Amino acid sequence: MEFGQTEAFLLLCRYAFLLVGGFILAGAAMGYYALLVFVSAFCSLAVIHSADWQQVHKWAFFFQMTWQTLCHLWLHYKEYYLQETACPRFSITLSALMLMTQKVTSLALDIHERKVRVWLPDAEKDALRWHLPQALPFCTYLLSFPTLLGGPLCSFNRFQTWIKYSRRTSSSQCSLWAATQKGLGALMVSLLKNIVRGYICSQADLTDCIHFGCIYVMWTSALFLRLSYYSNWMVDESLFLAAGLGLKLDCDHCVGTADGVLMDTDIWTLETTNTIAVFTRTWNKSTAQWLRRLIFQRSKSHPLMATFAFSAWWHGLHPGQVFGFLCWAVMVEADYRFHRFFSSVAKSQPQKLVYQSLTWCHTQLVVAYIIIAVEMRSFSILWWLSFSYNSFFPVVYVISLLFLAKKRVISSTDPHLHTS
Repeated sequence: MEFGQTEAFLLLCRYAFLLVGGFILAGAAMGYYALLVFVSAFCSLAVIHSADWQQVHKWAFFFQMTWQTLCHLWLHYKEYYLQETACPRFSITLSALMLMTQKVTSLALDIHERKVRVWLPDAEKDALRWHLPQALPFCTYLLSFPTLLGGPLCSFNRFQTWIKYSRRTSSSQCSLWAATQKGLGALMVSLLKNIVRGYICSQADLTDCIHFGCIYVMWTSALFLRLSYYSNWMVDESLFLAAGLGLKLDCDHCVGTADGVLMDTDIWTLETTNTIAVFTRTWNKSTAQWLRRLIFQRSKSHPLMATFAFSAWWHGLHPGQVFGFLCWAVMVEADYRFHRFFSSVAKSQPQKLVYQSLTWCHTQLVVAYIIIAVEMRSFSILWWLSFSYNSFFPVVYVISLLFLAKKRVISSTDPHLHTS
């Protein structure tokens, strides 16, 4: 066997290893519910293979979101109509389907933008000639075990590049070092989460608090949920990096930096920012970029509201999610205008310090309000949030949005502004 053929064979073996690992992980984590994920992956590939490249993103989006929505509606039926607790394996399956939607729509957009070619050059007009060596990378991209249950979203082209070159010894050393760093970070965050859960907050007190005590309970409960997200993301990223994905290939200085992929975890920015807009862009970075590309940049009217409305749909359309994401959209719009106006008012250094401190506190409490609504999902939590002192903080932003919007309209129609 020649050297080139050996390399090609080893590459196919690596794809097959990642794909088989995905099948095993799906079966172990989801049981027979894994069939829902397999149907999603293989039917999406059939749609991508059969559709015209100019329309492939629309057909792939339609099929994937229809399939995912049907699965979410089954969960609604179980929880709200039958009053049954959801099976943990089914919840894991829904999470995997959401990640599958990201990869399918990202791949379809790449094909639509001619960044990825589905067919071999000599078979572009012959849809039947889609051989196994060509189909295997697409299947592996959708079902590989490092990205099946988590991990940042990456493009198909970059996934192929990493699979091809991450076998190098230097890259393997860097991958293990970066994965170890992420794993240790996840352990530390998990310990902090347990401390918060055991000694600082108790989510059982959410509906038992009164008056200003509800603000403390809401913030600490949201802090626990944020730490849970951080630890889960870091574990996902650790597996992602250990598989040789995400690192720079020229590993002269073994640092855990990503080349062309956004790692989802940026705890420092999330916990120190005083603007909701920055928090929104930083929270789950790769998903934020995916939503921007899929919805925001393609919406002709009200792109911000369309993006958050789609996010509520993608998450499952539970009552708290619909309320929370629409509230989030309003808060981001108000945040832009609020900071544009008040940052120009604060001139001196003490004024800026007070402004940044107050806006940081307000951002923390508004974010906590949204997280509790989205994560708890139920009508009872929405009722509690709406009639507790916690509603004061988003209401401040709603009032400022109305006031600043009116002020902007008056200013734009002031004849004195248009005189030379």
